[in-house]
Amino acid sequence: MPRNIAVDRSEPIRARYLARLFWRVAGFVALGLGALGAILPLLPTTPFVILAAFCFARGAPALHARLLKSRLFGPALRDWQASGAIAPRYKVLAIAMMLAAFVAAVAASAPPVALIVQVICMALAALFILSRPNGDD
Repeated sequence: MPRNIAVDRSEPIRARYLARLFWRVAGFVALGLGALGAILPLLPTTPFVILAAFCFARGAPALHARLLKSRLFGPALRDWQASGAIAPRYKVLAIAMMLAAFVAAVAASAPPVALIVQVICMALAALFILSRPNGDD
């Protein structure tokens, strides 16, 4: 290779920067949706916080560590990271919230097709949740 050809070494740095930026933005969006889920009954919190931890692990290790040390989310995230486990109380809470959302949809006179889709989605989600090992409570 001739020595007078300039090599652009900035491209890998730019790509890494953009990737980290993407993961950070995705982490903050997921965390924001998780925070909304703590307030809104139909929006889940835990999956978005798990997604935020996943994103922050790739784009913002300090924020990932902070989430893992969090008094509120840390134990559930550590259980999930270690073994894909969900504590029994969170399983009960998740299933109860699904039932409450279904009752709200029935009370709001949702169309039958929407109720059927909701039942199928919630049943699959409940099966997944119940299939996970029990974490620390």
